[in-house]
Amino acid sequence: MAKKKSKKSAAQQKPAEPTSQPKYEVTKDEVTIGTPVPDPELELKEPHPEQKEEIKIDMDKVNEEEKDTDKKRPIKRKNSKFLMQDGGSSPLLRPEFIYHNEDKAQKIWSLMQTYQGIDQKSIQRSIVNHVEYTLAMTRFNFSDFGCYQATAFSLRDRLLESWNDTNQYFTTHNVKRVYYLSLEFLLGRLMQNTLNNINMEKNYREALMDIGYDLERLYDEEVDPALGNGGLGRLAACFLDSLATLEVPAWGYGIRYDYGIFKQVIRDGYQCEIPDFWLSGGNPWEIERPEVIYPIRFYGYTEKYEEDGVERAQWKGGEIVMAKAYDTPVPGYNTFNCNNLRLWKSLPAREFDFQSFNKGDYLSSVESKQRAEYITSVLYPNDNSEEGKELRLKQQYFFCSATVRDVIRRFKKNNSDWKDFPNKAALQLNDTHPAIAAVEFLRILIDEEKLDWGEAWKILHSSFSYTNHTVLPEALETWSVGLINHLLPRHMELIYLINHFFMDEVAKKYPGDYQRMQEMSLIAEGDDKKVRMANLCILCSHKVNGVAELHTKLIQETIFKRFHEYFPNKIENKTNGVTPRRWIHCANPKLSALITEALDDSEWIGELERVEYLENFAEDEEFIQKWIDIKKQNKEKLAAKIEEVVGVKIPINALYDVQIKRIHEYKRQLMNILYVIHRYLTIKDMSPADREKVVPRVVIIGGKAAPGYHNAKAIIKLVNGVGDIVNNDKDIGDTLKVIFYPNYCVSAAQTLIPASELSQHISTAGMEASGTSNMKFVMNGCLIIGTMDGANVEISEEVGEENMFIFGARVEEVNDLRNRLFSGEHKPIDRRLQRVFDSILSGTFGDVSIIYPIIHNLMEGKDYYLVTEDFDSYVKAQNKVDDTYRDQKKWNMMSILGVSRSAKFSSDRTIEEYCESIWKVDRVPIPTPNDTERVRSFCKVYSAAKN
Repeated sequence: MAKKKSKKSAAQQKPAEPTSQPKYEVTKDEVTIGTPVPDPELELKEPHPEQKEEIKIDMDKVNEEEKDTDKKRPIKRKNSKFLMQDGGSSPLLRPEFIYHNEDKAQKIWSLMQTYQGIDQKSIQRSIVNHVEYTLAMTRFNFSDFGCYQATAFSLRDRLLESWNDTNQYFTTHNVKRVYYLSLEFLLGRLMQNTLNNINMEKNYREALMDIGYDLERLYDEEVDPALGNGGLGRLAACFLDSLATLEVPAWGYGIRYDYGIFKQVIRDGYQCEIPDFWLSGGNPWEIERPEVIYPIRFYGYTEKYEEDGVERAQWKGGEIVMAKAYDTPVPGYNTFNCNNLRLWKSLPAREFDFQSFNKGDYLSSVESKQRAEYITSVLYPNDNSEEGKELRLKQQYFFCSATVRDVIRRFKKNNSDWKDFPNKAALQLNDTHPAIAAVEFLRILIDEEKLDWGEAWKILHSSFSYTNHTVLPEALETWSVGLINHLLPRHMELIYLINHFFMDEVAKKYPGDYQRMQEMSLIAEGDDKKVRMANLCILCSHKVNGVAELHTKLIQETIFKRFHEYFPNKIENKTNGVTPRRWIHCANPKLSALITEALDDSEWIGELERVEYLENFAEDEEFIQKWIDIKKQNKEKLAAKIEEVVGVKIPINALYDVQIKRIHEYKRQLMNILYVIHRYLTIKDMSPADREKVVPRVVIIGGKAAPGYHNAKAIIKLVNGVGDIVNNDKDIGDTLKVIFYPNYCVSAAQTLIPASELSQHISTAGMEASGTSNMKFVMNGCLIIGTMDGANVEISEEVGEENMFIFGARVEEVNDLRNRLFSGEHKPIDRRLQRVFDSILSGTFGDVSIIYPIIHNLMEGKDYYLVTEDFDSYVKAQNKVDDTYRDQKKWNMMSILGVSRSAKFSSDRTIEEYCESIWKVDRVPIPTPNDTERVRSFCKVYSAAKN
């Protein structure tokens, strides 16, 4: 029996009563900037509130009814979700809410007396009703895709019950909320995750099976929402899951892209990009909000004026675009709380120019509509042109302005004193993409809400915080002063004003230190002046965080060194994490079931620290055999998928070696494929007898290259060229296979990661901020070969360096090695690597022209990413991998220890740290419908005993 954990984090301890007492005090300052007349064109029109009358509810009668019902219905297992009506209706009466208009509420109450049923017939009726009434299909003959859609709508109905109650409770009690602003949310498929979080997968599987449908097949009908590109968006999705699970009041905000990034296809070994219109089949999970719409202004001009001696500005003219909201409910695990992801779609302020149409100018009649809709068409439009840059900045301001207006509207529902704002809202900027939100917030406070500068600045600074995701100076976002001034003239004025005040303060603290002022300025001087968005984020935020211990230390010592000296307590670490719900429980259900069996409960899914008990099984032969069997089944599933997608049959009895991430030179997929060529050439040299002794290996590489990133595309071409030769070489047979897995995405990762045995995280030391896929692999019993970079450092501390395969230069060695390589003092290319280069340049693996410049630079010592320097160390680590894999008992013991020591890398832990030290927010559990007991989960309610 697993020992239960009693220790809870601050975010998980007893539920604090929602309070409106301020934690921040914002006072007026002498500094003032002005006060403009509000522009009615920019105001969101809201209905005038009616006179409201609270209902008095007879709770004695309700409680008596509940007590009678309780006698008949024992409590279901602790982590049961929504299992409320298995043998009787559950009243919706919620005394913790405030009701208005007694007659109206009572009538509605009688019509909505119960929540959705969870028995088989209720689920089936819900599904077929949606088939006929929502999808307009016949209930007697509909496809798997139609069944998926109807099932999704059925689940959404259940989510909306808790979503509405959750938001009503938060509003009623005026709680503080977190607002997470991100240009990416890489959500993955939602059906399986939803069913698991609300604990209804078994109910739906049986209900669907009874009418002839396989739930697993329906999972495959869902399309991944193309709302992100990589780790940034996947992290944001994990955070949403953890925020809901930890019962933290929170909303995510982003853009509802029509096409997302792109769909990757491989033609003749080359990456080709085609549009990924993920909405072509509709999106049953979202709720369109035509009533939530905001006008967003671009271009135009400003007019200054004084009011009572204070200068303010009016922003006039230009172009107006409308932002319309689409909501996606985000359920927590083992809780009734259901948070929200609000995405914005751009629409024209005027749909159609009827006069132009009547004149026969048909294109002009829809021109403004098309121009508006382009804003949310594609994630990261190509910015090689000035038009592309302008569109990107438009995207950022569009979603930031709509979000800030939405947050302010929600605040003003229950609050009238602006000094309370930091006690009601915490806005987190996920990277610099939402940086302009801070300036927009300041503009609204000063120009529309008529606060003075000092008060507005303190409110802004107390409410905003910023997460940095890079250590590379060239990756820090900048925008041309001219472009911002053209597109957002008032914002450029405010940026200059913020910078003026800040430079005055720096000059006072460091008199005459112009170099320091130049580095800390928001404006990078030059022929084309730039606004440094990271500097702006740091200045506007009360807290800044890195995403791994090494990353945070590096930004404190390098790119943000001056800011760290000036604000010594501002920059802190928050090591990333991933949600175990999706990345173990959903992605690897057999492993999840085995862990639950070993621990004798499933609470580890919400409290990952419980898995440490698995260490007791690391040498248990019966447990190890089950562990091996699960990995084999996952490998069989992946092998079938690869044969379907790539057309290559791969062996099961081989080491599955996987590197899946965005293709980039610093991530060093190039070093991986150079080693594969070396391995191939070595095997070719062997006698048939010696080949029999080689550990068979399947090398799988997947990831997208940015459309304009020539070198990354060249690496993809080389990987495919090597695969074409190796996979068809009859001499080596199944000893080595090389696969490039196309169009890598979240759903693909959920098949790849559980089957992986070795995972490569081999970036040049000091260049990967964190990485989160390494955490997912460890949680699924995969061993890591990697450098001491990003989160690998902390994984080695938790798991033990002896349970990983660490190689390569360390951070402190990198600069010296680069200098020696570039000066010609050091030439690390040995005969093995030279042979690899020769084989590539001879055309053994196909067209040389695309890869030649990269190989030539390496041979000339222009090796910025230290591929040649680390190659020998990498080969030795790979030899150690082979030796260890031959000892299957040792390999699987290391695998089990990795999982048992992975608790730190749950995003629940990360979110708890944000709540405690940055957001200062409490968890707010939504009470169950039964007023006699406040329990953590809405689902720990009563259900008929059928077991």
